[in-house]
Amino acid sequence: MWHDRRICDLLGIDHPILLAPMAGTTSPEMVAAVSNAGGLGSHGCATMSPDKLKTEMAAIRHLTNRPVNLNFFCHEPPQMDTAHHHGLLAALAPHYKAAGVAEPQDMPVPEFTPFGDAHLELLLRHPPSVVSFHFGLPEDTAVAALKEAGATILCSATTVEEARWLEARGVDAIIAQGWEAGGHRGVFLDLDNDAQVGLFALLPQVVDAVDVPVIATGGIADGRGIAAAFALGASGVQIGTAFITSAETRSQSRHQNAAKDGHDSSTRISASVSGRPARTHRTDWIDAVAGVDAAPFPLMYHYARPLQSADGDTHQFSLYGQSAKLAPQGDAAARLQALIADAQARLG
Repeated sequence: MWHDRRICDLLGIDHPILLAPMAGTTSPEMVAAVSNAGGLGSHGCATMSPDKLKTEMAAIRHLTNRPVNLNFFCHEPPQMDTAHHHGLLAALAPHYKAAGVAEPQDMPVPEFTPFGDAHLELLLRHPPSVVSFHFGLPEDTAVAALKEAGATILCSATTVEEARWLEARGVDAIIAQGWEAGGHRGVFLDLDNDAQVGLFALLPQVVDAVDVPVIATGGIADGRGIAAAFALGASGVQIGTAFITSAETRSQSRHQNAAKDGHDSSTRISASVSGRPARTHRTDWIDAVAGVDAAPFPLMYHYARPLQSADGDTHQFSLYGQSAKLAPQGDAAARLQALIADAQARLG
């Protein structure tokens, strides 16, 4: 059925299609629906407290006994001084005023932490089939412990250099993330100089550079994209935007509406939401603050949240990719089946 089964065999799935682990959007129901339909359901766990993570893991185990992927961030703990804080308040003051919201007064504190000991302890107690990382990897000892517990390790790369770095540290498969992808850029080796490589340039070069299987992500939302990724050497694809408007999503309705109406020019890369570059729904506010010296990730949420909670759609922070118009319809399982059928018809 699939001419390259390396990802299927590695992950124990029927179809080499992974749900992207979208933090704040994926739900246990969405994860289970994709896994039960033969793909790999992935849950964005990066922003969860340990207690929340424990609850979500139990919910997933109740809904499926198929392989699932739990995803975490490996960003550097942020540091910020008072001068930067007051500078941001001054720069954003006109936007708070226009939105009719109060500006934050206190210095920001991280709302969630990078992958650490508490996460590792939970995962070793109940090892998932797959653990994936964004923004690089945790300590080598953590990766080794997860692999010893039976977990397959995946991680995103945005350049060939990052892909080689990941392979050298024992990653079982690499997710090649193109510039088209929705959500946060996975760049980690050179944050100040993101190469911004599109998927069709990145993917074949990563495939040639590493020996482990490569999963393509970014701008893929129908069978044509899946077939093209396989033609360029991918062994699997990871897809987020095509699922973001399904019934199982946790994102707010206005975010779903933004993604549903999204098209190739309705998004832009900006750090003004979280502090790290992410492809987000384009609004006048996002355009206006594109040059603001953002707080380090994830402290920028402290300054963006008052605007996010303002009434109306002016400050939507929906994170979706450039292929929103290509998404199939239906619930998550129906969308996966549509993607499988379309891809197989193209490949056939």
